[in-house]
Amino acid sequence: MEQVQQNLSVPRRVWLIRHGQTEWNRSRRYLSDTDVPLNHFGERQAQAIARFFAARRVDAVVHSGLQRTEQIARAIAGARSIPVQADWRWREVRHGRWEGLTYREVMQRFPDEAQRRFSNPLHATIVGGESLAQIAERVGQAWQALAEQRAGLRVAVVTHATPIQLVLCRLFNVPPDQHWRWRVDLGSITALDCYPGGVILRCANWRPALGS
Repeated sequence: MEQVQQNLSVPRRVWLIRHGQTEWNRSRRYLSDTDVPLNHFGERQAQAIARFFAARRVDAVVHSGLQRTEQIARAIAGARSIPVQADWRWREVRHGRWEGLTYREVMQRFPDEAQRRFSNPLHATIVGGESLAQIAERVGQAWQALAEQRAGLRVAVVTHATPIQLVLCRLFNVPPDQHWRWRVDLGSITALDCYPGGVILRCANWRPALGS
């Protein structure tokens, strides 16, 4: 019988996890690099995610280096000797001077900039922020690093909405400016089975049940 060799160019499975709720998420404020922790509801989401992973083999956990992702990464690892690594490339798209504002506030303060941004999301930038093309590039680098450094392993990546959407665009040949077509809720899990010939989407935007 022919022996099947383990492929060493891709991870075996990758879970892409969006962090739980923060107070800025609750008030619908633009949030990227500001280090806002999980609120009470977000902590319940973290506990639900940790319960999901408690019965599953995880070889490594990666997070974006912010409290709201590290809290969940540590909860997934728990008491197990699982390496937990920060990689800033998994952070949300930088919102520049829109950071901390609501959509209404942005439209009131920066209407011309908002019009340019929304009409050309791939290349237009906010003052102090980055374009969709720029974040797509760094998330692509983060995904490639995962393939090279965690080959053959089961990896949980705790990140943000846009990086998850852009990974799915990259893997399933969707233009990055159509990333909004992938819904990624707070506290959700998207699972990918990786093979040399391609990737199988096991589940998308699945949210484990919260405890009482």
